[in-house]
Amino acid sequence: MENQYTYYTPDQDDQNQNGQGGYQYQPQDEKPPKKKTSHWVKAVCFGLAFGVAASAAFQTSNLVGGKVFGTSGSKTKEVATVNSAKITTSSDSSSTSSDISKVASNVMPSVVSITNLSVQQVQNFFGGVQEQESKSVGSGIIISQTDSELLIATNNHVVESNKTLTVSFVDNKSVEAQVKGTDSSRDLAVIAVKLSDIKDSTLNKIKVATLADSEKVQVGETAIAIGNALGYGQSVTTGIVSATGRTLDGVSGKLIQTDAAINPGNSGGALLNAKGEVIGINTAKVATDAVEGMGYAIPISSASDVIKNLMNQKTKTKVAEGKQGYLGIEGVDVTSDSSQMYNMPTGVYVSNVISGGGAKNAGITKGCVITELEGTTVDSMSALKEELQYYKVGEKVKVTIQVPNSNGSYKERTVKVTLGKSTQ
Repeated sequence: MENQYTYYTPDQDDQNQNGQGGYQYQPQDEKPPKKKTSHWVKAVCFGLAFGVAASAAFQTSNLVGGKVFGTSGSKTKEVATVNSAKITTSSDSSSTSSDISKVASNVMPSVVSITNLSVQQVQNFFGGVQEQESKSVGSGIIISQTDSELLIATNNHVVESNKTLTVSFVDNKSVEAQVKGTDSSRDLAVIAVKLSDIKDSTLNKIKVATLADSEKVQVGETAIAIGNALGYGQSVTTGIVSATGRTLDGVSGKLIQTDAAINPGNSGGALLNAKGEVIGINTAKVATDAVEGMGYAIPISSASDVIKNLMNQKTKTKVAEGKQGYLGIEGVDVTSDSSQMYNMPTGVYVSNVISGGGAKNAGITKGCVITELEGTTVDSMSALKEELQYYKVGEKVKVTIQVPNSNGSYKERTVKVTLGKSTQ
């Protein structure tokens, strides 16, 4: 699921160094050979000389003080011992709460753990391809609640290719979730949980997160990350905002950079300010031996429009594989690099249109680039197939295409395609 910007990097341990020094007395009538004296030895000698002078001054002041106050030459008095002395300890054994602990306590009910059980195609020993179940973990942020659903924002890569999605709340109670909408180009997704599936005891403990204006985030301010690190449950890491306006290959839009530790499972979790407001959705971390403390989050303000669009889509339920609809095209990915090189829109380039299929009947031709399906951004064949698994044979879907003009430019069109049955 990860690209070269992955979601973890082991931290390096600090190393300690110790040093030793000494001082040796030399008789005055002997002249030792001259040696070069290091700076730290000079400092030690100077400190010793200063200590001797200070000691002499202190002794002199004691003598003068004794004469003035009549204590000079007095005998030492014995001090009587008693058995009533006590050590005073605090009656409150709890430690003092820090600001970060208060933020974590307030925000944890708004963060969830997500488990994605998916089916991956892997090559076997004999060169064939077989399906294998795979489990991955991530995080999410409760962003809204309707009359029937709890809506959770996360990363697209946390939920993609899922067979089932499970959400675990702050009280460790788990329920199944469904995809509301995804945007692979922004690596954003919204999933939904039916309120009827959540126990009242859990509903009383969870809450909707408060979102900040990430445009006001300043470099150097406190950054707190909460997420399901390594699948162990919610954990908290802290740092600062290292930079804003960063870019990463494979993720469109500007990002917030932070040195708060972001590990596998933190993806989709919350990056907070010191007030406990969400400033970003954790999405990636540079993981190489030469790099430390470079994590990235999608600014919540720039993501809000996409999230609003996704959360208002119809909740999607997967259709059984034999009943899934097909467009009737063969396509090739137009990546961001290919887009710049060939001056084409990012999406799926239609390399062939199957005769009698829904795409041909709707007027889609070879050379068009598919960019959206039912309002969801499509930037690859895998993303297109991911969306199509929610629609049945015979259903009509809106497909947004970019049609090439004779001058090399593209014109956007939206067509309705009646999905057909797979010919494979």
